[in-house]
Amino acid sequence: MDIAEINFLDIEKNAEYTSILTKVLEKCFEEEDLINKNLYVNIVLTNPKQIRKMNKKYRNIDKETDVLSFPMFEKDELIKRKDLNQDILGDIVISIERVKEQANEYAHSFERELSYMIVHGFYHLMGYDHIDEQDKIIMRQKEENILQKLKILK
Repeated sequence: MDIAEINFLDIEKNAEYTSILTKVLEKCFEEEDLINKNLYVNIVLTNPKQIRKMNKKYRNIDKETDVLSFPMFEKDELIKRKDLNQDILGDIVISIERVKEQANEYAHSFERELSYMIVHGFYHLMGYDHIDEQDKIIMRQKEENILQKLKILK
C-alpha cells in the first residue's frame, strides 16, 4: 500500500522530487507508528501562482507561501483509528520554486529544504502547530528528528 499520492500541478514531473518525498514520508510514517494504519498523504507540487490561489481560496490569505497543509483528522482521531479502509491523512501542497529560493537563502541543499517542507507539512497533518512557543519546540524537535535519522542535514 502506498503512503503517498504525488501530483504535479503546473510544473513538470520530476523523479528526484518523488524519490525525496517518498523516502521522507516513509520515515515520518515509521516514526509516528502509522505504517499499518491504512493512511496516505496527497502531495501536490506546484508553482507560486497555484499555491497563492489555494492559500486565498482555503485560508483567505492572498499571498504566496511555501507549504500548505490540510489535515483530515483531529490528533485524537488518529490514535483511535482502527478501520481497514485506506483513507487520506491530509493534503500537503508545496511550491517548488519557493523550495529552491529558500534552499539558497538558508544555504541548504534542495533535498534538505524539500525534505523539511514535507516533514513540516506532515506534522501539521498530525495535529502539531507552531503558534505558541511550547508547541513550536515540540514540532521542531519532531521535524529535526526525522531529518537527522535520514542524515539530511545540509
